[in-house]
Amino acid sequence: MSTNTIKPFLRLSGLEPLVVRPETNFVNVGERTNVTGSKKFARLIREEKYEEALSVARQQVESGAQVLDINMDDALLDGVYAMTTFVNLVQSEPDIARIPIMLDSSKFEIIQAGLKCIQGKCIVNSISMKEGEAKFIKEAKICKSFGAAVIVMAFDEVGQADTKDRKIEICHRAYKILTEQVGFHPEDIIFDPNIFAIATGIEEHNNYAVDFIEATREIKRLMPLVKVSGGVSNVSFSFRGNDHVREAIHSVFLLHAIHAGMDMGIVNAGQLVVYDEIEPQLRQLCEDVILNRNNDNNEATEALIQFAETVKAKGKETVKDETWRKTTVEERLKHALVNGITDYIDEDTEEARQKYPKPLHVIEGPLMAGMNVVGDLFGSGKMFLPQVVKSARVMKKSVAYLFPFIEQEKLDNPLAQQGGAAKVLLATVKGDVHDIGKNIVGVVLGCNGYDIIDLGVMVPADKILQEAVNHNVDIIGLSGLITPSLDEMVHVAAEMKRRNMKQPLLIGGATTSRMHTAVKIAPGYDEGVVHVLDASRSVTVAGQLLNNETKPVFLEGIKGEYEKLKEDFINKRAVKEYVSYKVAAENRMKIDWDNFQPTKPQFTGTRVFRDFDLNEIRKYIDWTPFFISWEMKGKYPAILQDEHAGKEATKLFNDVNAMLDKVIAENWLQAHGTVGFWNAAATAPDTIMLFDEQGNPIEHLEMMRQQIKKAASQPNFSLADFVKPHPSPTLPEGESAKAEDYMGAFAVSIAGIEPHIKRYNEALDDYNKIMLQALADRLVEAFAECLHMKVRKELWGYAKDENLSQEEVIKETYQGIRPAPGYPACPDHTEKNKLFSLMNVKENTGIELTESLAMYPAASVCGWYFSHPQSVYFGVGKINEDQFEDYLSRKDMPEAELRKWLMPNME
Repeated sequence: MSTNTIKPFLRLSGLEPLVVRPETNFVNVGERTNVTGSKKFARLIREEKYEEALSVARQQVESGAQVLDINMDDALLDGVYAMTTFVNLVQSEPDIARIPIMLDSSKFEIIQAGLKCIQGKCIVNSISMKEGEAKFIKEAKICKSFGAAVIVMAFDEVGQADTKDRKIEICHRAYKILTEQVGFHPEDIIFDPNIFAIATGIEEHNNYAVDFIEATREIKRLMPLVKVSGGVSNVSFSFRGNDHVREAIHSVFLLHAIHAGMDMGIVNAGQLVVYDEIEPQLRQLCEDVILNRNNDNNEATEALIQFAETVKAKGKETVKDETWRKTTVEERLKHALVNGITDYIDEDTEEARQKYPKPLHVIEGPLMAGMNVVGDLFGSGKMFLPQVVKSARVMKKSVAYLFPFIEQEKLDNPLAQQGGAAKVLLATVKGDVHDIGKNIVGVVLGCNGYDIIDLGVMVPADKILQEAVNHNVDIIGLSGLITPSLDEMVHVAAEMKRRNMKQPLLIGGATTSRMHTAVKIAPGYDEGVVHVLDASRSVTVAGQLLNNETKPVFLEGIKGEYEKLKEDFINKRAVKEYVSYKVAAENRMKIDWDNFQPTKPQFTGTRVFRDFDLNEIRKYIDWTPFFISWEMKGKYPAILQDEHAGKEATKLFNDVNAMLDKVIAENWLQAHGTVGFWNAAATAPDTIMLFDEQGNPIEHLEMMRQQIKKAASQPNFSLADFVKPHPSPTLPEGESAKAEDYMGAFAVSIAGIEPHIKRYNEALDDYNKIMLQALADRLVEAFAECLHMKVRKELWGYAKDENLSQEEVIKETYQGIRPAPGYPACPDHTEKNKLFSLMNVKENTGIELTESLAMYPAASVCGWYFSHPQSVYFGVGKINEDQFEDYLSRKDMPEAELRKWLMPNME
């Protein structure tokens, strides 16, 4: 994905930007600058003490609010004047104005008054269709003209939506109007499907929370780019006056709503209790009421009301629980971090400093252990951003206390003033999103004393080289998984030569090879290019390159080796025999189509699978590649008994399964996929045409054919061979006759990894970071395997009676294949664009294509489905110019561009 590509995220701003990304978790909207939600704020506004009222706004920001809700709806107020005056004052206070504003009013003239004062991109709360579509469209256009995002209430001419179905119906209707008639970007639309009070004693109200949660889930499925918000305090309105119970209800409700897809909410950012800190009895009662469990005859409601009365009766007698102060200093630090308590942090940090040999050990030990707990709670949705902000403050205060001691230790240690370790810059090249191998290399080199500068993924050449200069690095390492990355590496090497750089260049990644490095990359750069097969060899290579005595000899040896490889490559290419494209096409695979009866799928078109059960996917994991990713060679399960690697492999296997248990239990990762089927026919030697239900052509799929000379009995394969030919030799314009065969496609992804990777990065926990990435890769491959089985036995049903063991499934002994665009059987990555278009992949699964047509998230897989019993996997290999010319005539793209994509396949 190009670093310049603007992703469809909700983008807001005060003085600072707020980009709501998938990993953002939850955006808290501060509710206290609302005359209907805060008695203090309402009093100050009525008395026109606007300057004093700013303190309420400041407190909300300091408590962790990321957006500030401002509401002036009061019958005794001049709302337009109050809104204008207060917003203007807010905008003049940088510490408050740094966050975006939510203009909140039921009167549009008050909203308009606020819009005229806002200097960033705000949110309008709200517009609705309660007075018909005409007024809704008019107000939406005004909001759009000011550049604002909008909250749309689930409210139409009939009234407010109270049931799940009504919420979804109104939101979907509003979405179509806003996107198709007004021109809103979907990411600038926020739906409020109405949070109503539960536990009121009225049975009709008991399912209100469930209705909101389930409606949220469906809204996000139907309209993936929109956001969902709500007034969280509404859900606990029947317990007003009892803050202890209300805060518990809010945290339990948010846990479930966020898991369903709720992105933001209006909630008092200073009064959120950590889910795990709620006393078990109260937490269980809240769960029962919110999820409407055990609530026949309002039993759950009555139980919560009775508990609330006992809490209320304690009143002011409730004393602050200080029992945690009697635990060890490590436990006290952890408790302070989790609960955001700074009261005792200096004295506890000093005690820890006296206990540990070095002040740095306090940071690496108890403080990091506490922050890991915070990260776990946040990642699982049991802790929200305001609490994490408070935890970070505790951490910063503790580190600030330790900092002078750390600096003094450096001054007292002469070695601390010496030059430092050799620097290695690592990057996954532009357009590529895979970095597991690079991360392992970084860890291995880091453990051997090298200073690693990791630029991450999708890094353009200019940035790689500029950062190399900025950091004065000693070695540059490039990584890539997809074939276009090979071309990008050639470009980086050429740029290094043009800039007269001197650093050696390391090349690694799944698609790289010694041969490609020798033939394509090394000739373009004279200061040393070395292909590194795996992480274990990177230390030796780096050591040789950084030793002034060994470097010349080592590079001379590499140069001679690569020149020999290049010569062998040229010689082998010269002796290979290729047939003409015409001969290859005539030597296609022979299939008896007259006696073949294609199986019709259950449906044509697409079907979407959101939040597919990870427990089901788990059964299909092939663990052998997992061990390979950790550079432990051997097949599973035999590797667990290996006399050399068995002990560590078993420990690794136990660790990853413990992580997988946690991933599933706490919903860290989500599996999303889509499957499609269409009528299909081969309409030319290497073209497959797809048709809709009415027989109208909807897409041409262009395939390539093996062109190397084969033995007499061996065909020159193309994927088009596995689809029944169209009855007409040519297909006239508008022809809809008799496409009797079918073809399918799929795209699957494991989403949600980013916040957890970020957490591991912040915790300096490379082991678990790499573990999670490797696990996500295994899960997505297992998901593809699981869906393929479902396709064979149910959705397409061409192998209903299949009954294979897990080992047989892994060996792919089943009928049919699922080749992926960009891989050996169909090496043209650009055909992936058609697959994504046919199935609306981005909208249905969240998978995006980078400029090099890599898929993001990295744990994503897509491909075509072929069902014929004789379909097999193969590699197209090299093709000649005559096939390239034919292929070019069938593709709508410039010749130079096509050559770039087919570079590895051009003879």
